[in-house]
Amino acid sequence: MENYWTSNKTINGLRHFVLVNETKEKGNFSFLMVSVLDSEIYLKTTYEELMNSGNWHKGWINLSKHQSINEEYVNFKSINKGEGIDEIFINEDSLFNIS
Repeated sequence: MENYWTSNKTINGLRHFVLVNETKEKGNFSFLMVSVLDSEIYLKTTYEELMNSGNWHKGWINLSKHQSINEEYVNFKSINKGEGIDEIFINEDSLFNIS
């Protein structure tokens, strides 16, 4: 599975994500995606969503700063200021596990 993804629309103002975990739940794979610019922005998605929804592009698309980060991100950060995030647990077999 490709580790680097670009969202076709912004997610909390950002578009570049990495797949850090793959898990299998009830026979279905799910993936933890984390923004490359801000680890507070992450989401869980399915194989179907990544491959067939048209919402994601494999790899990183070279975008201007305005296209890859927008005002929605500034608003997200101002609303969630100081709240912290849940811990992100990385599986042992993840490429991003450095322990």
